[in-house]
Formats: sequence, C-alpha cells, structure tokens
Amino acid sequence: MQLRRLLRLVTYAALACIFFTQAAVATPHKPRISLKKQVETILAQPDLARGFWGIEIASATSGKVLYSFNSTKLFTPASNTKLFTTAAALALIGPDYKFRTTVETNGSLDKYGRLTGDLILVGRGDPTLSGRELPYNTRTQRDADPVRVLEQLADELAQKGVKYVDGDLIADDSYFAFERYGDGWSQDDLVWADGAPVSALTINDNVVFVNILPGARPGDKAFVSIMPFADYYTIDNRLMTTPAGGVRRIYINREPGATQLTLWGTMPIDDTGANEGLAIDDPAEFAATLFRHLLEVRGVAVYGKQRTRHTELANLSTFTATVTASSGGGGDHSLTSPAGPLVLAEYQSGPLSQDIEVVNKVSQNLHAEILLRLLGREKGTAGTVQAGLEVLRGFLNNAGISSDEYDFHDGSGLSRQNLVTPHAIVQLLQYAAGQPWGKEFRESLPAAGLDGSLADRFKDLNPGIKIYGKTGSLGGVKSLSGYAVTPKGEQIVFSIVSNNLSIPGKRVTDVIDSVVEAAVNHSAKK
Repeated sequence: MQLRRLLRLVTYAALACIFFTQAAVATPHKPRISLKKQVETILAQPDLARGFWGIEIASATSGKVLYSFNSTKLFTPASNTKLFTTAAALALIGPDYKFRTTVETNGSLDKYGRLTGDLILVGRGDPTLSGRELPYNTRTQRDADPVRVLEQLADELAQKGVKYVDGDLIADDSYFAFERYGDGWSQDDLVWADGAPVSALTINDNVVFVNILPGARPGDKAFVSIMPFADYYTIDNRLMTTPAGGVRRIYINREPGATQLTLWGTMPIDDTGANEGLAIDDPAEFAATLFRHLLEVRGVAVYGKQRTRHTELANLSTFTATVTASSGGGGDHSLTSPAGPLVLAEYQSGPLSQDIEVVNKVSQNLHAEILLRLLGREKGTAGTVQAGLEVLRGFLNNAGISSDEYDFHDGSGLSRQNLVTPHAIVQLLQYAAGQPWGKEFRESLPAAGLDGSLADRFKDLNPGIKIYGKTGSLGGVKSLSGYAVTPKGEQIVFSIVSNNLSIPGKRVTDVIDSVVEAAVNHSAKK
C-alpha cells in the first residue's frame, strides 16, 4: 500500500514537470525593451518631428551614460540656467551667507531728534525684502504686508528719536552696477513680474500687485487697486464691467521708463477678480518714495530732496578702485565720511539657502539675477553681469565642464542668447551630488507631485520613486533636468531640453515626463 502511494506521488511529480516545461516553451520570456528603444518610440510621434531634442540620462553613482541623444549639441535652456547660478552660489558664497540692509547717515543726530546730513537707505542685494514667507513650504506664501522690512527700519529710526532730516533721503543701490536687464531679454517681459529690473535695493521683488474687480453693475468701470504704495503709478482705467457669463479680456500697458498704467478690456460682473504682478521701472526710486512715505507716517520730516545713488557702468572702474582702497573691496562704500557711517537701523536676512530654494522651486528670475551679480561682487571684480559670469566660468572649469559646452548671458535663463548642452547639465548635476552642499542643492529643486513647478506633474508615478527637477520654459522651449531615485535607491541624473516646437506646452511637458518615467522605470527593473 505504501509502495502504491509512493508510485502515485512519483507519477504526479513527473506530470507536473512535463506541464511546467511545456508552459515555459509555450510562453517564452518576453525580451526587455531597451531604454533607447523606449525613448525613440516616444520621440517618433509625428507632431514632435519639427523641433529639436537633446537628452542625456546617466547613473549618478557610476557615471555611466544610460541614454544620449544630441547631448553635445547646444540648446536654449530657459530656466535650467538657474541650476548653474544656484550651484555656484552655494559653492562659492555658501548656504549660510546673510544679506545686510542698513539706514545710515554721513552726519549726526542731536538730542532734539534733528539729523544733520543725508539719510541713506543702503541695499546690498537682499532679495527677501518682501512679504514672502520663508523658509519655503510647498508653495509661495505672502503675508498681508509686502513692505514690512521697510516698516521695521522706519520704526527703528523713530524709536531712536529721529524727528527731522535736514539733508536728502537717498536710496543707494550702488552695491551692484545699474544693469537692470539682461542681454537677450524680450521687451514684452519687462512689464511683468518675470522681467522685473535687477537692483541691489529690491523691495517686494520689484513689483506692484494690480488687483482688478468688476464694478457694481454692467457698464461701470472695473475697480482697480495697487499695492504696495498705490501712488507710485498713475492709472488710466478703461476696463468695463460686462453682464454675467461674458468673457474676461484684460489688457495692460506700461511703456518702458513710464509710471503710467493703461488698462482696458472687459470683466464680467460675476468674475471673481484678477491679480497681476507688474514690474516697476527704477527699484531704488520706488524704495525712496515708499520709505519717505513710511517716515512721514511716523512723524519723521525729511526737508531735503529724494534721490537715488546708482553705479553706472561707465563709471565702474573709478567706483571699483574707490571701494577697494577704502574698504578692502567689500565694505560700505555709500558714505563719504572719513569716520565711517553712523548706522541708525539695520536688517539682516535669513540664510542664502532659503532664497536659493525659492529661486529653484518657483523659478524666480529676479533672485537668480541678484545671485549672479552677488557672485561678481563677492568673488569677482564688481557687482556686474560680466563679473558674475566670469566667476561662474571659473566655477564650471573647476567642475570639469568645458567652456565650449555653454554660453551664458544672464543668471536666470530669461535670455534667448543662453546656450548649453544637456551633457554639461548632467555633468553639473553629477558634480553637485558629490559636494558638501549637494543635498541642499538637490532639495532646493521642485519635488515631483509635491511642490514648486513640479507640483502637478508625475502624479501617477510609483510612490517609491522620487524626482527632483528644475523646469524651464520660454516660447518654443521646454526643459527638465534633475535627479531621480528608484525604490531600490539607485539614483540617476537626467537632462531633457526641447527647442523650436510650436505645439502646445502641455503636450511637450507630457513627452518630457514620459521620457523621465521610462528612464526611472528602466533603472528600477535592473
């Protein structure tokens, strides 16, 4: 009986082996599709054929290139330029650097509260003099008071007993040269917040917010208000309120150098309202006007004129020599008193790393441009674009990136003249990953599906996959470069840049995301 049972078991085992062998023969193992084939299939779609693509994907640990297409060709990178500016700032200036803004005088303050001499508001490039809440927490948030730092400085003056200023009120932004705009910037950009002028004295990102609401009834003019400091612009309001259910059409014009806004178009009465950030023309002049107003509110009378102090490029060599001789190259050059300035009020920013997070998370152009000039001022010959670019070239040379793989004209990527290869971007990312500041750099980038410019992308990705990437966008340009980490902990670096595509931007970003997902999934299956 036991022998019969044993024979049955042997028979069943033999039949099972035959069955599984036949099944394996019938359904052979499906060959794995290479990453090259996957990407080629994605890019083979007809509507993508007229543009140009540059791609490089590599292992962050071994450096092995996993996929490459046109990676040594030069492309317009848009805001991927910020990767280079912010990396150089972290490496050379340091994440703990703090900006300093002061109110000073070249005169003296007597016991009656009378200041004999000029009152000087001195900017040294702080981009955080605004209502922006820091540190950044998944999205940009602003409090209700965009000029709170200026108010704090005005309060400090009043608390020190200043009541009268016999001299002038001077807004001094000469820490950087008076280069408000970059080479290759479009004139259309200069009206809006994205193209705000650069200054060492930057208040509220050098923009005013224009709030528009419908009027009380159809046929009425729309209601327009400006903050901060509504008196800075003269408003020619031609916006009309239309019946409910209509289409909103708002047009705004400001001529370069002008302080008049012209608004026209229509807003339905059931519209919830619109808000636009508009650039100001001369940030130092704006700061002077606003600060004088804040002083007057606090009972401080300024008897002199209101003026600005700039460093014109034509006078830069004289300015640089004067600063170097008097202060060793980095001191307070705005005052002429041999005894040095009398500092009446002071504000110090948070650490630079907080603002670098803002630059990369929300792609803040103005702050990136300030960083470029800060590199020139702190580590080069002057607070200029060219001095900053020279420092950047030295940094990239040390990182092993060849100078024929990039040609930068600004720090933000707003310039159409910027060029860089995807290979150079990947090299930068690989270099940064091995530096002491590498973790801060990576975490300053938008996190897919979580925050910044990637908050609404890669929503369906495996939760175990992490993507940190810098987006870029101009007309006809889309880019995404960064890091991806698989559930197994493997890290890849990638750069995908598209130029000269006239199809909708959403279509291009979907293609870019498909390439990144293919690369991540391919690495995860290894």
